[in-house]
Amino acid sequence: MKVKRIIANISAPEPAAADSFYRNILGLELVMDHGWIRTYAGSSKMTVQVSFASQGGSDTPVPDISIEVDDLAEVLRRVRAACIPVEYGPVSEPWGVRRFYVRDPLGRLLNILEHEIG
Repeated sequence: MKVKRIIANISAPEPAAADSFYRNILGLELVMDHGWIRTYAGSSKMTVQVSFASQGGSDTPVPDISIEVDDLAEVLRRVRAACIPVEYGPVSEPWGVRRFYVRDPLGRLLNILEHEIG
């Protein structure tokens, strides 16, 4: 038996409120819309992971979702252009990632990260 994927289902009174952030900031595509549920996806092959944590690292709160990107500077530029406040970072962490925290339009704390090379 193999786990094929893990899907984060996030409660939202108005699912469409997530659209501008997840499409315009993160570049995901809306792949399913039933009104009561909207699913966004990227085209990259991903590794199945689930994490359980007592803190978010560096004594930060545990984020609701961690999103790894290939160009953190570009996501940060889009976040700042959209006047979305950054709650932590950007910072290079001792475990080899550069990251920042931001809240999506639904109030979920996101850890946006990129693995550093070298």
